[in-house]
Amino acid sequence: MGFFDFFKKDKGKDLFPQDATAEARAEAIRAEIKRLGLPGDITVNVEGSKVKIGGKVPDEATRQKLVMIAGNVKHVEGVDDSAIQGGQQSAQAGQAVPTTAQMRTYTVESGDTLSKIAKETLGDANAYDTIFQLNTPMLKDPDDIYPGQVLIIPESQTAQA
Repeated sequence: MGFFDFFKKDKGKDLFPQDATAEARAEAIRAEIKRLGLPGDITVNVEGSKVKIGGKVPDEATRQKLVMIAGNVKHVEGVDDSAIQGGQQSAQAGQAVPTTAQMRTYTVESGDTLSKIAKETLGDANAYDTIFQLNTPMLKDPDDIYPGQVLIIPESQTAQA
């Protein structure tokens, strides 16, 4: 667990204006987490362009998704998940999954599609649904990605099967 740089504060979901207070920013991110239905007792604090997430989560997949939700917000440059408790096991199969400190990510570039990303990262364009499922509920449609967005990528196709 640790700090994740997103290296972009001018791209991402527009949840609050740049001049919003830290509490307004934190509340907007908490509301987005709640809207997406992620489980856990989550806290969010914002200092400038950095977000610190805390609380308890049921599994590592939820921890990773929380980092992606907070990091893919306009005006956010980094996310610290070191205050999150739990999340060492996958809730679905009981298998250990990489921690967020080891999480593999991909930053979407202009012209990318999930199929293109799947071909490049997993060796199979048809594995786009694996990436899509791993990034649900942040992604609602496989065709709705944007440059600068950071996605969670499985280590291999079989790791998520």
